[in-house]
Amino acid sequence: MRSKRIESMEDYIFNHKSVTLDQLCAEFNVSKNTVRRDVEEIVSRGNFKKIYGGVCIRQSAKELISFDERKIKNLPLKQRIALKAAEIVEDGDIIFIDSGTTTCHLLESIKDRQNLTILTNSLDVINQAVPYGNIEVISLSGSLNRKTLSFTGLSAANVLQSYNISKAFMACTGLSIENGATNSSPLEYDIKRTVVRKSQLVCLLADSSKFGTTSLMTYCGLDEIDILVTDSTPPKEYADFFAGCKHQILLAK
Repeated sequence: MRSKRIESMEDYIFNHKSVTLDQLCAEFNVSKNTVRRDVEEIVSRGNFKKIYGGVCIRQSAKELISFDERKIKNLPLKQRIALKAAEIVEDGDIIFIDSGTTTCHLLESIKDRQNLTILTNSLDVINQAVPYGNIEVISLSGSLNRKTLSFTGLSAANVLQSYNISKAFMACTGLSIENGATNSSPLEYDIKRTVVRKSQLVCLLADSSKFGTTSLMTYCGLDEIDILVTDSTPPKEYADFFAGCKHQILLAK
């Protein structure tokens, strides 16, 4: 299916930084004319650009630093945001916890909820949940991405199709009115997008440094976020936007 091939090509280009058309032909076993059409579609999305004889990632696209490096940055702030978001979780909920250095702190505050089901692709969340028999954990399949400590790939997104999610707790690397919630990893795009579509309520955990920044790929429009949990009052245009959508902003103090 062309759409899946194009998504796989995007992942391949991102991982290799730049590739030739011949490389893409060999990797995906398609003709050069097919590759040219696919590359035109990929470039039109704005994250990649054509170069002589091939295609490369745009220099503005941010690369991920390691999970451990990101986890220790602004640690008390991230813990406060997670604590505030935990107030939304109720007994009997079926929730998704995204991989991320803020969402990973959520489990500590919800470990006493009863009859709770957690779906996650986060290895950190899975490890934390091991001692708590009151929490059922459903892990997504896929390949382990060591930079994000998460399981990624199309198989992980496919697993989500079978489940109904009451509340999703999402992470991002950037947040803007124009581009919504963005993320640096194409490998996680399908997972995040599928979760947003399947969830009754989408809660985004984002500290104030994320406002006005855009990363590689948009997985969620601002209007698709039901609750934003952050650490300080957002700029006026964000507050007005959420008020217009009748969505909530929760401040972690």
